[in-house]
Amino acid sequence: MIIRGIVIPLAFTLAAAASIPSAAAQDDKRVRPRVPAPVRVDREQGLYNQGRRAIEQNRYDRAVELFDQVIAGKSNLTDAAMYWKAYSLAKMARMADALTAVGDLQKQFADSRWIKDARALEVEIRQASGQPVAADFQNDEELKLLALRGLMQTQPDTALPIIEKMLQGTDTPRVKERALFVLSQSGSPRARDIIVGLARGNANPDLQLAAIRYLGMMGGVQGRQALEEVYRSTNDVAVKRAILRGYMVSGARDRLLAVAKSETAADLRGEAVQQLGALGATTELEELYRSESSPEVKRRIIQGMMIAGRSEALITIAKTESDPELRRVAIRNLGMNRRTDSTEALTAIYASAGSDDIRRSVIEALFIQQNAKALVDLARAEKSAEMRKAIVQRLSVMRSPEATAYLMELLK
Repeated sequence: MIIRGIVIPLAFTLAAAASIPSAAAQDDKRVRPRVPAPVRVDREQGLYNQGRRAIEQNRYDRAVELFDQVIAGKSNLTDAAMYWKAYSLAKMARMADALTAVGDLQKQFADSRWIKDARALEVEIRQASGQPVAADFQNDEELKLLALRGLMQTQPDTALPIIEKMLQGTDTPRVKERALFVLSQSGSPRARDIIVGLARGNANPDLQLAAIRYLGMMGGVQGRQALEEVYRSTNDVAVKRAILRGYMVSGARDRLLAVAKSETAADLRGEAVQQLGALGATTELEELYRSESSPEVKRRIIQGMMIAGRSEALITIAKTESDPELRRVAIRNLGMNRRTDSTEALTAIYASAGSDDIRRSVIEALFIQQNAKALVDLARAEKSAEMRKAIVQRLSVMRSPEATAYLMELLK
């Protein structure tokens, strides 16, 4: 993706590969090697995101089911889920249930940043009660958005005050989010100021996160400065994470590096180093690895190195790291890189390893690479019956001519 002349690498936040199941556990089934899984998203956050997508797809019954699960989880997303549940019920013309949901939100979360939107929704529901509103309610939103987009294209100076009023008014969050998108397409200083205000928290939490995301996409010195100010002023971890991702999108290596060095929360330092990996900031990652004390953050740095394609640094860690677990993480991440130097390093580590755990990690890494030739070479040279069996277990589930030929050889 290219934003205003900045080339942004594809940001996959990948974790190290999980342990490969044994051949017995696989019941002789042909399996593919496990690829790195994305860093696990909090369960409630994942359900909440699914619910929002269901709304965008007009699957309001499914949205209600998902938001009920979020509400039952009693997380920091409960109030937001209650709002969107009420919204979805209104879309389904279940007005009494929608009013009950809005009332529950206002009773249980009187200080929520969703209260203003909930009260506006309550007014709309009461006005629409007894009418076939499921289609009308939706069409009204769509008409507003169509009119707004047209006005922004033809008369932007007229559209900006209208958008600002909508963002601060009683329109639904869905309309506000679309209005914010339209606003983000404008390059005017006034549009940026409005988005900065939302990023500072002058709206519900979803709209704040969207504003932060758009500031990152818009780039520029002023946008980055605004993100830095919000980062320093908030204690909301979700907001801080969104800002770090905004830094990545805008190519702000210096700000990510500053957070990685100074942030006291290890999980946020980990987020910063992973975004540095997405930017290919290999020099910065190597510097951070040498100075970092948290094993978990070091693990994230290793993952960042893998994302950045820094096999040389991973090889060094895999060969010299004194922490056995970090060394195994580096070895597994080398398995995600199919470069010749990675394979050579893995086979050398296997030959010199002082423990079976390290050898098993190398076998796993070569399996992830689907490097049957290297595994066959290790099996031929291996003197330990146990380790040879571990290699053959991996070869037995690989669809490779080299693996098949070696297995046939063992059967002779």
